[in-house]
Amino acid sequence: MALHIHEACILLLVIPGLVTSAAISHEDYPADEGDQISSNDNLIFDDYRGKGCVDDSGFVYKLGERFFPGHSNCPCVCALDGPVCDQPECPKIHPKCTKVEHNGCCPECKEVKNFCEYHGKNYKILEEFKPSPCEWCRCEPSNEVHCVVADCAVPECVNPVYEPEQCCPVCKNGPNCFAGTTIIPAGIEVKVDECNICHCHNGDWWKPAQCSKRECQENTKRAQLGS
Repeated sequence: MALHIHEACILLLVIPGLVTSAAISHEDYPADEGDQISSNDNLIFDDYRGKGCVDDSGFVYKLGERFFPGHSNCPCVCALDGPVCDQPECPKIHPKCTKVEHNGCCPECKEVKNFCEYHGKNYKILEEFKPSPCEWCRCEPSNEVHCVVADCAVPECVNPVYEPEQCCPVCKNGPNCFAGTTIIPAGIEVKVDECNICHCHNGDWWKPAQCSKRECQENTKRAQLGS
């Protein structure tokens, strides 16, 4: 009886070892998801070559179907070798464009500079302004500033003056000329001393005045006759 009990105990000790080795079999307990991904680093995607085309959002298009691959792409046709896309001649962007959007096949200018910049200041289109007394400028639709410099006439005097905010010199006392070192008005005879009477040349103000000594000669004759 004691012998049978001893054999039974040995059998019970052996059976748990067999059960434990079977319980940890990989077939009964698959690996975790992370272990599966690490064991296969190459993720497999569906291959649509020769069957269709896929856009940027993952939508699939059939062969011969027309579609837009992306938000800012030109329209394409799905072909066996992949998308065949249109290549239109897009209009040129304005050189003064300040805002360009790429929401379609061709870029579009959404905002053009509508002012001119001149010497650090901004002017509206067609606005006229004078940066200096001698300049007249205008802001053109091309965003360029065109200026004209005043062409001053030659003043008809020997002592012209420049007034504030005026470009060209003016003759404040009218036309005149030099009689020696004396300035005399034009259009009249002026006695510059005891003997000389002078007048300016007609239209030739830059020439010295023409003078005569008539009174001085007459006084000399009278003095001679009196003696």
